[in-house]
Amino acid sequence: MKTGRIHSIESMGLVDGPGIRTVVFFQGCKLRCAYCHNPDTWNLKDGKEVTSEEIINKIIRFKPYFQPSGGGVTFSGGDPLVQPEFLLELLKKCKELGIHTAIDTAGYGHGDYDEILKYTDLVLLDVKHINSDGYVTLTGRDTRDVNLFLSALRKSKARVWVRHVVVPGYTDTLEHMDKIANIIHEEIPNVDKIELLPYHLLGVNKYESLGIDYRLDGVNQMDKETCSQLQDYLISKVQQSKKSKIS
Repeated sequence: MKTGRIHSIESMGLVDGPGIRTVVFFQGCKLRCAYCHNPDTWNLKDGKEVTSEEIINKIIRFKPYFQPSGGGVTFSGGDPLVQPEFLLELLKKCKELGIHTAIDTAGYGHGDYDEILKYTDLVLLDVKHINSDGYVTLTGRDTRDVNLFLSALRKSKARVWVRHVVVPGYTDTLEHMDKIANIIHEEIPNVDKIELLPYHLLGVNKYESLGIDYRLDGVNQMDKETCSQLQDYLISKVQQSKKSKIS
């Protein structure tokens, strides 16, 4: 029985995969995204220590609630890949119980990604940027780890939902969308859905309370209608290249 550290558990996640989801937010993240609205999940030493048995018992209790909706469990964060052994034990147990599994990740962590993906039905993949320089600017890290995860993902059978945060002045041009479409076409398999998420200012107060500088200070929130138009454009480009139906 493994132990790990979590930030919190949500029993009614509606945007974290298909159906109603129980969402387990892991503590710890290797990235320092400029727009992150949960900086309180970064430090692996924070949060609450729990056993895998404790988490599974809660999931079993919620199963009659999420199962009829076609839902399941989503392991989010932070980033769940930062605690790979704990994550793997939970994924295996969920599959034994016939529960749909998803991981919400930037693909940046530790551990045997091939083994983790064997027990993962869906990956909610947060694509941070289109190139190394942009990745470093927005996350403070290079792309080495995420490239390892993408390599494992290409060999797996897991379905993928691609997500990308649109930040004014950083990731909001048609040229940027063209490059994202190319990355999806060449590097990310089994894509069923693409979501562009408009940059917002929720969570900025957390930086103040934690004494962390907010690197996007002065950047306006992304207009939702413009973001929706960019999403339609991106989906159209990917459909053209993959010749497949993506929502």
